[in-house]
Amino acid sequence: MNAFARRVLPELLDNLSPQDPRAQRSRRDLRNVHRAMGSVSILTRALSNLTLATPPRRIIELGAGDGTLLLRLAAALHPRWPRVQLTLLDRHDLVTAETKEAYQTLDWSVTVLRDDALTWARAATAERYDLCVATLFLHHFATAELDRLLAGIAAHTNAFVASEPQRDTLSRLGSRAVFLFGANDVTREDAVKSVAAGFREQELTAAWRLVPGEWIIDEHRALPFTHVFTAVRASARRERR
Repeated sequence: MNAFARRVLPELLDNLSPQDPRAQRSRRDLRNVHRAMGSVSILTRALSNLTLATPPRRIIELGAGDGTLLLRLAAALHPRWPRVQLTLLDRHDLVTAETKEAYQTLDWSVTVLRDDALTWARAATAERYDLCVATLFLHHFATAELDRLLAGIAAHTNAFVASEPQRDTLSRLGSRAVFLFGANDVTREDAVKSVAAGFREQELTAAWRLVPGEWIIDEHRALPFTHVFTAVRASARRERR
């Protein structure tokens, strides 16, 4: 059996009530995970490399959780991306009033959409967005579901950026080291599962090529632990000079 074969297993956090203290602690742990992965810097570079013709006005984040990761990204982007209408999609509404107020200070309006991502992806009536972002989210889906999700994203957005676990030896070691910042049992188990379900090489590119349209695609590793995928419609990209 291939030691690096992708394996998608149920993660503990997905099956805990949002009110469960272990779930609340694990979501706080995820903020440290994102800092260790350099998620905000990686996303900022990926978004810059899209070279969009115009700044996005309508953005959706899938699997947004408590919305704090995108808030950090918004703080870095808002001088160049003003008056964004942001939709945070998740099965649970975990976004606090304090987080919403922080977005408002950046002149970003926020709507929380409680929905399952696959249900959203299948909906022909779903609104369209200039940009879709997913961070540590795609790896939750096995191949057939992932194909359906990517097709829905392509149908409803002009650009897509995903930041996922890189499935390799270094990331495996990193996933087993989350105890170093005091992560609880949920985070420790889910980190290992996340890497096993992560991506490598051109796996997401192969799946995206099943969707129609003319897209400019990039897929690469971002050290230390991240796998990045971007897709932008040719019509939405700024012409290079």
